[in-house]
Amino acid sequence: MLALLHRHRWFFLAFTVAGLALRVFFAVQFPQVTPDSELYSDLAKNWLAHGIYGQTSPHGILPTYVRLPGYPAFLVGVFAIFGSDNYRAVFALQILFDLGTCFLLAAAARRFLKTDCRKTDRAAQAAFALAALCPFLANYTAAALTETLEIFATALAFYLALAGLDSVGTLSAWTGFRSRKGYEVWIGCGAAIGAAILLRPDGGLLAAAIGGYLGFLFLRHRRRQEFLALSVLTLTVAACLLPWTIRNFHTFGRFQPLAPRYANMPEDPVSYGFNRWTKTWIADYVSTQELYWSIPNQPLDFSKLPERAFDNQQQFLTTQQLFDTYNNEHDLSPELDARFGALAEERIQYSPLRYYVRLPLLRMADMWLRPRTALLPPDPRWWEFNDDPLPSTVAVGFGLLNLAYLLAAALGFARRVTLHAGMLLLFLFLRTMFLGSMENPEERYTLECYPAIILAAAACFRSRDNNTDPAKIM
Repeated sequence: MLALLHRHRWFFLAFTVAGLALRVFFAVQFPQVTPDSELYSDLAKNWLAHGIYGQTSPHGILPTYVRLPGYPAFLVGVFAIFGSDNYRAVFALQILFDLGTCFLLAAAARRFLKTDCRKTDRAAQAAFALAALCPFLANYTAAALTETLEIFATALAFYLALAGLDSVGTLSAWTGFRSRKGYEVWIGCGAAIGAAILLRPDGGLLAAAIGGYLGFLFLRHRRRQEFLALSVLTLTVAACLLPWTIRNFHTFGRFQPLAPRYANMPEDPVSYGFNRWTKTWIADYVSTQELYWSIPNQPLDFSKLPERAFDNQQQFLTTQQLFDTYNNEHDLSPELDARFGALAEERIQYSPLRYYVRLPLLRMADMWLRPRTALLPPDPRWWEFNDDPLPSTVAVGFGLLNLAYLLAAALGFARRVTLHAGMLLLFLFLRTMFLGSMENPEERYTLECYPAIILAAAACFRSRDNNTDPAKIM
């Protein structure tokens, strides 16, 4: 990698400056401190000031496990050095992490294309440029959220996995583990995956993809080094989660290695019926923002429901009555939630294919193809081009750019000149399927896939005269 940087120092310098400028622009013009940010900040400040990982409540600081400790730990470090609630420092450090992601992807692109010769320089440069100038990655450096650190951990895990797989694929049995370096690569990969999980529970899909791919290689080739790599990786990931799991068992008497699905404590009510009913019709981010997030503190606007929320006139009237009851009571009581659940069951029985296949596919498509402007001024209904057409125009541009990245990645996979593409494809598949099962489609959930997308897109820039046969490694 150092030789690559030396050969193309002006290229990397220019794109580093451009990437830095882009990220500073977002930090200055569109800084974001969301309700989730405030929760992370509250956890961090209580942890720092009182030694309690808990939320502030009218009854004092209550220990909790509703959020994993990775991002609050990052905020603890920032607040301890730069002062409480110093989000400018948070954004500055996230910018540095994101630029680090660009360098990791450049290095990973060389591993992904198997060789360290100059024929892959263009692909590595392309990966760096695609990451440095990606407005979707840059945008989230200006938000006090987990995305930037999660993407960095994902890129690091892929780089180390590709480095480890390169050794596994070329060395004889056990050779890769005779030196400390053989262990260190997979320990580092496991630590990166552990960090990703401690930032977001869906980071576990990264473990499933890399571990699953190692398992596939072991079953296919029956080589001991794949089994050893998988064992080291698994033990390292488990070790990263062990302190958090022990803390939760000691404090709450519960086996809780991850955060709960609905980020709730046992005493917190969960609207299972309403959530199940939501999944019988929701397909896009607009409905998430306009309706799903309204529960439990805001009124529900019946006019925002799409036509697919009703199968007949009776369901229309029933749903309208449920909305009126909620808006009058300002509370989703257990009884009202049960009525939403009964309506959900009726709709699922009416069309199981819609619930289990069509709507999940639509949610997947929305999360992948929607313009990534959730933290920017464009209205969620950007296609309506209301009073100010500029934000909608920006949204269209972002949508086309996102599509260009995806098409480039598809072309890179189709060229079949990459090694271990199965690992990236498995990650993309697992994450997409998981996201399709959720009732709140948000475009940011696919942003963690961008390291894989950029690596695949970079393959389009690789010279064709380097005829490496991936089938020998796959």
